[in-house]
Amino acid sequence: MRRWIDGDVSDDPLAVVGEQSRPRRVWEEFLVKVAREVETVMQREMFTPPGGPTYIPPEYVVYLSNEDDKEWQGEKRRGLEQGLFYVLSERARELSGQTQLATKSFAVELRVDGTLEKGQFRVQPVWESSEAGGQTMVTARPAELGGDKPAPAADNTEQPESEVTKVSVRPQELYNVEVWKGGVRQAVVPVLKNEISIGRGSKSVSVDLPIKGDPEVSRNHATLELDNTGRYWFTPRGRNATFVSGREIPREERVEVRPDEKIEIASYTLRIQPK
Repeated sequence: MRRWIDGDVSDDPLAVVGEQSRPRRVWEEFLVKVAREVETVMQREMFTPPGGPTYIPPEYVVYLSNEDDKEWQGEKRRGLEQGLFYVLSERARELSGQTQLATKSFAVELRVDGTLEKGQFRVQPVWESSEAGGQTMVTARPAELGGDKPAPAADNTEQPESEVTKVSVRPQELYNVEVWKGGVRQAVVPVLKNEISIGRGSKSVSVDLPIKGDPEVSRNHATLELDNTGRYWFTPRGRNATFVSGREIPREERVEVRPDEKIEIASYTLRIQPK
């Protein structure tokens, strides 16, 4: 199996599976396809500076379709996670060759992308990083938005950011949030509880829906709430302007947001999609 994943042999080792075990083949093939894609991403991202060790992303997010996510639960999900972790660890050691491997541990997280069809998946590498020194950069407000008041100072107390990856059986999803940037949909994030926090997050501040890569996003920029009547409520908490359907919402003001309305946070746009 290992040699087939690497492409060293052309014969399909699953072809020799007996008729009694034939129903398992679809799951084995799916694992192999995902493992191959993880390896492709790993090879694309890895680098070895002159005289230094080999660097490989320590975390990989595997996005599944809604249907596949439901199929891969319980023991099957644990088997997929263990298989991917094994392949990832072994391949990292092989790719580093004679050089020292700087990455000491690896993690694989399974998430859902509602835009994927059954059998489709995508892999995203995650590098640990610290964006803008962990500070929220504040832009000057336009006159029609902020008047002549100066922009508030940047928050200099924030800590360097890091990613925390956990794999667990998924609770019941309440609704999804589409995350857009630059006119491109970045992800479809399932929401698992009635109130969530949105922001850049940091090592000391955890958020439920992280949006990274834009220093104008505060660590905890806003909250989104689903009440017991099925209505959605949005409350800005960040320093920079936040808009709902083009209207600026004052900081700490709680407003109702309807599904598919645009929630604009810096360079990001969020849209609520009910289940």
